[in-house]
Amino acid sequence: MEARNLEKMASIDAQLRLLAPGKVSEDDKLIEYDALLLDRFLDILQDLHGEDLRETVQNCYELSAEYEEKEDPKKLEELGNVLTSLDPGDSIVVAKSFSHMLNLANLAEEVQIAYRRRIKLKKGDFVDEANAATESDIEETFKKLVGQLNKSPQQVFDELKNQTVDLVLTAHPTQSVRRSLLQKHARVRDCLTQLYAKDITPDDKQELDEALQREIQAAFRTDEIRRTSPTPQDEMRAGMSYFHETIWKGVPKFLRRVDTALKSIGINERVPYNAPLIQFSSWMGGDRDGNPRVTPEVTRDVCLLARMMAANLYFSQIEDLMFELSMWRCNDELLARAHELYRSSRKYAKHYIEFWLQIPPNEPYRVILGDVRDKLYNTRERARQLLSNGTSDIPEDTTFTNVEHLLEPLELCYRSLCSCGDQPIADGSLLDFLRQVSTFGVSLVRLDIRQESERHTDVIDAITKHLGLGSYREWPEKQRQEWLLSELKGKRPLFGTDVPKTEEISQVLETFKVISELPSDNFGAYIISMATAPSDVLAVELLQRECRVKKPLRVVPLFEKLADLEAAPAAVARLFSIDWYKNRINGKQEVMIGYSDSGKDAGRLSAAWHLYKAQEELVKVAKQYGVKLTMFHGRGGTVGRGGGPTHLAILSQPPETIHGSLRVTVQGEVIERSFGEERLCFRTLERFTAATLEHGMNPPVSPKPEWRALMDEMAVVATEEYRSIVFQEPRFVDYFRLATPEMEYGRMNIGSRPSKRNQSGGIESLRAIPWIFAWTQTRFHLPVWLGFGAAFKQAIEKDAKNLQMLRDMYNQWPFFRVTIDLVEMVFAKGDPGITALYDKLLVSQDLWPFGERLRTNYEDTKRLLLQVAGHRDLLEGNPYLRQRLLLRDSYITTLNVCQAYTLKQIRDPNYHVQARPSSKEPVSKPAAELVKLNPTSEYAPGLEDTLILTMKGIAAGMQNTG
Repeated sequence: MEARNLEKMASIDAQLRLLAPGKVSEDDKLIEYDALLLDRFLDILQDLHGEDLRETVQNCYELSAEYEEKEDPKKLEELGNVLTSLDPGDSIVVAKSFSHMLNLANLAEEVQIAYRRRIKLKKGDFVDEANAATESDIEETFKKLVGQLNKSPQQVFDELKNQTVDLVLTAHPTQSVRRSLLQKHARVRDCLTQLYAKDITPDDKQELDEALQREIQAAFRTDEIRRTSPTPQDEMRAGMSYFHETIWKGVPKFLRRVDTALKSIGINERVPYNAPLIQFSSWMGGDRDGNPRVTPEVTRDVCLLARMMAANLYFSQIEDLMFELSMWRCNDELLARAHELYRSSRKYAKHYIEFWLQIPPNEPYRVILGDVRDKLYNTRERARQLLSNGTSDIPEDTTFTNVEHLLEPLELCYRSLCSCGDQPIADGSLLDFLRQVSTFGVSLVRLDIRQESERHTDVIDAITKHLGLGSYREWPEKQRQEWLLSELKGKRPLFGTDVPKTEEISQVLETFKVISELPSDNFGAYIISMATAPSDVLAVELLQRECRVKKPLRVVPLFEKLADLEAAPAAVARLFSIDWYKNRINGKQEVMIGYSDSGKDAGRLSAAWHLYKAQEELVKVAKQYGVKLTMFHGRGGTVGRGGGPTHLAILSQPPETIHGSLRVTVQGEVIERSFGEERLCFRTLERFTAATLEHGMNPPVSPKPEWRALMDEMAVVATEEYRSIVFQEPRFVDYFRLATPEMEYGRMNIGSRPSKRNQSGGIESLRAIPWIFAWTQTRFHLPVWLGFGAAFKQAIEKDAKNLQMLRDMYNQWPFFRVTIDLVEMVFAKGDPGITALYDKLLVSQDLWPFGERLRTNYEDTKRLLLQVAGHRDLLEGNPYLRQRLLLRDSYITTLNVCQAYTLKQIRDPNYHVQARPSSKEPVSKPAAELVKLNPTSEYAPGLEDTLILTMKGIAAGMQNTG
């Protein structure tokens, strides 16, 4: 017995090594990392829950692996029998174990990617993870522009100094992992990295091993499930924690690397500290589109909280800077200021740890910085008091109210050091501090406000009715514009406090009031979703004026649905032709394009092509009217919502659409992948900066006229097929609700906003995130590929030469290549055999043929896609990604089977499972305690938690949620 158990315990490791693809290269340690983490975890599982459960987990893993190898559906049934025979507590532990193992597999991947990158950099060879095309090192980009593309170093420097990448962090509900776990995962990643370091001593190794064990156990013992929905303030705090942990120090560190890279092309200047290379904005607490929980009060809280955090971050660094700048030589300007401050400063300040006595004027820099410190302290405390009591006894003039106030004394120190021959000192921590101030200001991030156009129409309609002018809502567009413009040109106030208001109207007006009361540097853009006409923009301009917004926010229309994207260029042209508006915008306009709703509306192929064409047309219109256009890309994390590798996404945009200014949303789980730790933060800033520079100086090719014609034809066919199934097929909604966990998605509590815009509607009203999430869970990914197959088939059948043309497009046109490669990656993550299991268990028999039809379509589309790409197998050009997906598959399959059978038990009261006979005396098991964590569930004990754990685990395995 003992020998069998030992053999069994060793088997998962052996199994892993057999199953796992071979090494892809000499520096491939992925299997090693994964096996180490898995071994540690299984030992912990056995210590906590006994040998039986460890054996069950291994058994499930092996059945999954056998299914993956032979694609034999019988193995799924065997696996289902094992899983359904578990009691509620054990069922939760098994789901939790597989979810945990997938998170560990992801960490092993991250460490492997970082390790390979370090090896490459040491060799001076930059080929990265998914081959060179997907990556951009900043130095490599400079050298390429100068060496291969004959740009002069000065041209590169000038272009770089004037470019801006604005990363907009949004609280989209796709981060399914709790922050408590993310932090533990980060520590596991650190331990693993250090364990494989070259110069590690036996003692270090033992301590690291213990730390690794501790962190894996701490993560496993943490409840993965959020028991309550987060509030918008929670979301904002979670988003802001990344500034605290990585972004704050990451920005100056990255800019130093840019300075170093510039030296490699012979530029011996630094990037000026006020060059707006990287900016940060946020939607957390400002995005009220379809989220009734984002109230005016939330917006106010979020702005004050961000100001408090910014002041606190500066304050925590200022004493270090005071220590550093101990020089006495300075210019006359600084000396005079130091004497003036010395005369008016206090003799001591006991609440400071360092420099608490009055600083003597023979340390002039410290006197200046001491005053900065006092004001930062007051700025922080004033924001804290306003946040907690609504009032503050600290006078505003003793604080920093804008970024110029904070920069001025620091610039004075910088100029003085340089004029006294101390530029190397000035270019140390002081330069880093100046760069932080230029990037983050006194508000940390700028908050965008987003609201649906209909809500503004409601407000204006109430005003016109109150004034006896009739119903604005019923006026044609021309009349709306004329009236809005006459009011904008006039001086009189439009309405008083007596306008009859519904609660919704009050909320809109109160939001404008908050904008008018808070400092203007808290805010970025006012975004109008579902924008269709110029009056949508003018209405917001009028409301800003009426609510006395001193420095009006720039107004940004967001075009999402296919029809809106097609009509966008004409709408923007009409706006630019209005003289009042043209004068107001001062030659600059921002337009946002939405990737998720366009994808949900027409499928990925049509959405991608329409987004491409809309950008080209918008740029033409802007040129015609002499306006500099900034495109704001609303991309999600998944391919279905416009996601994909950053570098490729930027380089595949149409020529001239970026022009040195880019705004992009960083949503949900993508924030963690981009800024979760220092190295990731550095790579993110580098990717965006390098790719934006390259796109401007080396634009991608424009598609040939015949390629465009073919794309136009294919987009029509793709949209037709997509809509005929999703919107016109009467059985589709029933099938979707039954075949996926869409109805149960809300139980994950991963966001503060409802999953539907309109609670009673069908697919149209479902938000894009749960729509994609549901199909990702069942590994069918329907919204991504549906439409491609019909489009390829029609093109090739119409003319056999088109296949060669499609291959040329794939090889020569970045946009087309990226589109196809991303769908190919999604196919590599898909598995129609798993989808068939969901159908068999959950879908009514009359809908089985419909599911079969969709799976046939899936296989046909995959075959055609490979034909167009000229590939024999999926991902043949990307062995690293292929290896990583193979490694994850067995874990995910167990979770899929567990999810399908759990849904069956939840939805079908007549479904009875065969419990496993228990040979031993009943004992109080630790697993039974897990059932008590959810005492109010409306389902049978343990089912709801098991289901949520499978959802989280699959999301981790797919590395995309929604």
